[in-house]
Amino acid sequence: MDFLRPASWEEALAAKAEHPTAVPIAGGTDVMVEINFDHRRPEYLLDLNRIGELSEWEVGQESVRLGASVPYSSIMEHLRAELPGLALASHTVASPQIRNRGGVGGNLGTASPAGDAHPALLAADCEVEAESVRGTRLIPIDAFYTGVKRNALEPDELIRAVHIRKADGPQQYSKVGTRNAMVIAVCAFGIALHPETRTVRTGIGSAAPTPVRAEAAEDFLNAALEEGGFWENGKIITPAIAKQFAALASGACNPIDDVRGTAKYRRHAVGIMARRTLGWTWEQYRGAGRTLEGAA
Repeated sequence: MDFLRPASWEEALAAKAEHPTAVPIAGGTDVMVEINFDHRRPEYLLDLNRIGELSEWEVGQESVRLGASVPYSSIMEHLRAELPGLALASHTVASPQIRNRGGVGGNLGTASPAGDAHPALLAADCEVEAESVRGTRLIPIDAFYTGVKRNALEPDELIRAVHIRKADGPQQYSKVGTRNAMVIAVCAFGIALHPETRTVRTGIGSAAPTPVRAEAAEDFLNAALEEGGFWENGKIITPAIAKQFAALASGACNPIDDVRGTAKYRRHAVGIMARRTLGWTWEQYRGAGRTLEGAA
């Protein structure tokens, strides 16, 4: 196994173009596990740790440009207001040591359906900035996952950053694991309210071959909230609406039985998480509305 260590982004792109099978490594929290257990033996490792810009972020007016190697601990500490769903997901990642090393770019590159960041990214809405010596392109998150541990990157492309829409409403994240820390998700669910567009987005992890959105559940809830005037009046969402949203979210799953849980359990748990996170986010939205009305 050869170890490539570029000193700049340009050198990294050139190395990836010359060696398309090279596996990028930054935090190494996924790659090194596979190598240590002899599940993977790449011909080349492409070390990106000398490229400082990958660990930087920029908060814009509408979105956050998050470098591929920004560690989860930095998201938790510095971007909680702008990216609350992703900050909550970051809290569930493994251990403090791994949260200090791992980043969203690694989750995206591995594209495991159990990656903790995926449901939050899907719910928030974002684009993946991919680059090669041929140029740069932005890949919508909905088009990024193409199969089990497969993504839309070309062989010569690297992930440079993720452009994540800033929160304009409450976001939540929930994860089921076999213990409280250092655990791969049995299943996970993310939800984001977008009051500016009067829409709700979701993300499901570890309950289908790829991370997915519960689009039928979103469509149902968006219509119910609009028809009932909920965005304006801030009424409590009825149990019937919450129950149907949960059922449709559960129906979006296509899980398997494995050592961590059964397919039946995963579907059930996703429905429970969908109902609970909807309740939490809507209470936050109602509370914010009451606060604004009181201030006026």
